[in-house]
Amino acid sequence: MKWLIAPLLVATVCGAHAQTRTLSQGPHRMEIMLERRDGGAWRSVDPGLVFGQGDRVRFRFRTNFDGYLYVMNYSTSGKYEQLFPREETGRDNRVVAGRDYMVPATETAFRIAGPAGYEVVYWMVTPAAVTGADSRPEYRPLAPPPPKELPKTLLPRCDDTLFRARGECIDTSAGPKAIARGMELPENLAGVQTSERELLIMRQKNTAVVASPAPLNGPVIYEFRLAHR
Repeated sequence: MKWLIAPLLVATVCGAHAQTRTLSQGPHRMEIMLERRDGGAWRSVDPGLVFGQGDRVRFRFRTNFDGYLYVMNYSTSGKYEQLFPREETGRDNRVVAGRDYMVPATETAFRIAGPAGYEVVYWMVTPAAVTGADSRPEYRPLAPPPPKELPKTLLPRCDDTLFRARGECIDTSAGPKAIARGMELPENLAGVQTSERELLIMRQKNTAVVASPAPLNGPVIYEFRLAHR
């Protein structure tokens, strides 16, 4: 994905402070809604929608506990970078329970570009900020050097049944994914001592839900695969 300055895209923080809890108080729930610019408005879309070149997208994020959000992206062109927080997308990455947050959180959007395949967007929620005085040494949200060889990327495929029913190209393998034990992570995430709790991945209409029925005992990392042609 690439940056796109979009004057009509104004990030907002809305909703009432419904509930405050920490990572050690559960159960926990994180919601991600993927939105696409359609004409002059933003519309929520299926997490598995296969996007086209030039599409503008953003994420809406909500959680029922307080923490700090970090978002990294491994693109189909082999580039790995931190999407949020950063100057172009917003520096304030603290999230409060019960509020909606936009990623990007500034007057920017993500524009779909690059070879067809899957953007792997890593989401990390931590109990404390990873920069500044309260930084913990094991958290290093810095992009590693690009890989020497680009991985072979599978091409998104439409679910024929969904296409006939809805007229949309939906790839059911896209969307939120739990990080399996032993799964290789980017260098800057591999050393993070994550929570040992198992995460539940659900879809409720156009909302992807990542939940833990038990209190989380540390940072949590999961991925969101964004498919495009």
